[in-house]
Amino acid sequence: MDILVMLDETLGSPHNLVAHVHSVPARDSERPARDVITMYGEPDSERLAFAIAAAVESHRDVNIGPGAMRHLGVWPERGAVGDSAWRDATGALVACDINISVERLQATAQDLLRDFGSMIGRLLAGLRMPDWPEGARRSIRVTLDRSFVLPALATGSLDAMLEAVREADGDWFSTSTEAV
Repeated sequence: MDILVMLDETLGSPHNLVAHVHSVPARDSERPARDVITMYGEPDSERLAFAIAAAVESHRDVNIGPGAMRHLGVWPERGAVGDSAWRDATGALVACDINISVERLQATAQDLLRDFGSMIGRLLAGLRMPDWPEGARRSIRVTLDRSFVLPALATGSLDAMLEAVREADGDWFSTSTEAV
């Protein structure tokens, strides 16, 4: 999972908003799909993990189709609230609301801090560096292991693994009826 984390220092924290999470679909094989997290206010590791958890949980939602565009607001008291849209197999536009509870985000944030604490610490240090060029947007790209985002891959669930491969739009994948 490819994530770009940006720090918006101009607005502060509007209405106690922690972050906005937006997805950018893959345009071609050279530019993979990416989630863009815009952090507001003074970032710390817990707030950063909470925002990343919103992006992770939105990918775990089974009601959202592959290649979906997501738009979420992340609040400490409301969780992540937003919507998603994608085209189904017939080309029709499908949309659904997203509402991820605070409890679910906190649990995933704790998992992120446990499994990726050093990466989150380096990301936070990079965002806080005082010597960014004047006028430059503070942004850093990170990648999470797909098995964290889709835990069924780590447990070896064949159906979940095949679904993840299909979602990746891999041209190399084909089904076979031969016995292995």
